[in-house]
Amino acid sequence: MTVDQARGPLAGLLVADFSRILAGPYATMLLADMGAEVVKVEGPGGDDTRTWQPPVRDGISTYYLGVNRNKRSVALDLREAGDLAAARELARRADVFIENFKPGGLDRFGLDYESVSAANPAVVYASISGFGRGPKGAGLPGYDLIVQAVSGLMSVTGDPGGEPYRAGVAVFDVISGLHATIGILAALNHRQQTGRGQRVEISLLASALSGLVNQTSAYVAGGVVPFRMGNSHPSLFPYEPLPCADGELIITAGNDLQFRKLAQVLGVPELPDDPRFGRNEDRTANRDQLRPLLVEKLRTRPKMEWFRELTAAGVPCGPINTIDQGVAFADEVGLDPVVVVGEGDEAIPSVRHPITFSATPARYRRPPPALDQHGAEIRRWLTGSGAKMGPNELGSRPAAARDEEAGR
Repeated sequence: MTVDQARGPLAGLLVADFSRILAGPYATMLLADMGAEVVKVEGPGGDDTRTWQPPVRDGISTYYLGVNRNKRSVALDLREAGDLAAARELARRADVFIENFKPGGLDRFGLDYESVSAANPAVVYASISGFGRGPKGAGLPGYDLIVQAVSGLMSVTGDPGGEPYRAGVAVFDVISGLHATIGILAALNHRQQTGRGQRVEISLLASALSGLVNQTSAYVAGGVVPFRMGNSHPSLFPYEPLPCADGELIITAGNDLQFRKLAQVLGVPELPDDPRFGRNEDRTANRDQLRPLLVEKLRTRPKMEWFRELTAAGVPCGPINTIDQGVAFADEVGLDPVVVVGEGDEAIPSVRHPITFSATPARYRRPPPALDQHGAEIRRWLTGSGAKMGPNELGSRPAAARDEEAGR
């Protein structure tokens, strides 16, 4: 393994992580997996998710464990002069500064974009908020569930005529974290070309409207307001769970050829030649007539028998798994979904980084840190010359080199 392979594609980048909860920590974990050195700055009480339990592992919240590997933790009370000085010095040395305080929340500490970029013009400063910095949005609390409600997601989730439901995961926090990662990487590429940093802004609501894709497009481009359809799809059929002899199987015939293969396997090859079902738009319009014809055949055999036969024929389908079954399925198909981070008593099972690199694979260097676990060494580093800390260098360049590159 080469040095680059051992360190990852983002090796040498220093990320000052002033975010907490989910969207920001998820983004910085992805950056850390790819080799960036991430310093997680927490208040004296720690990241809120440390207390979000159950479930736990060895008394530690699994929520916190899920998004904080490969980081160093330092606890800083920004109301204390010494800690604030350390925070500002970290910001001055950072390649990336990421925060999800309420808009304007860091201004009084001199850690706002204008202040940080004045001292560090090359910094990529990423801000994640609920609703942006506008006068009507800045003061609104940015929790995922609220955004699921106001964005319209809940209006299209649930049974027809039933109550709106939230998604089973904080989906817009995750999407915002992904958007933050994309924005940071784009800004770093721009910096490499120009030497200049910039501000990157992400809001949960903007990410939600983008992430609702075909549903928001239905309204914006087509003037159609989507509504709850349970597990049915507004534009495709079959594309939903259908009952078999012992339970439901998801079947997604996404085009006419797949539907023809489905009909052949089910023993009703004449269906695609019926003018009501020949094209996707016909099947969608006549789903109430087509569904019982498919269910009549599917109910004759168990779902896993149909799964194996349909899959062999090239018809996309799958069982409805629990989370443990989903992890086992990923392992079965060769994705190796679980990695162990750390050694001995500190070893923590974790979900593998989602991107596979042929030359610079993601690395799993450190389990999620205890609060202020690395506080002493980070403080020493911030008051020194930027020398090495432990097995990896903290940050790409010492402060003097950064100053020289920035023309200071």
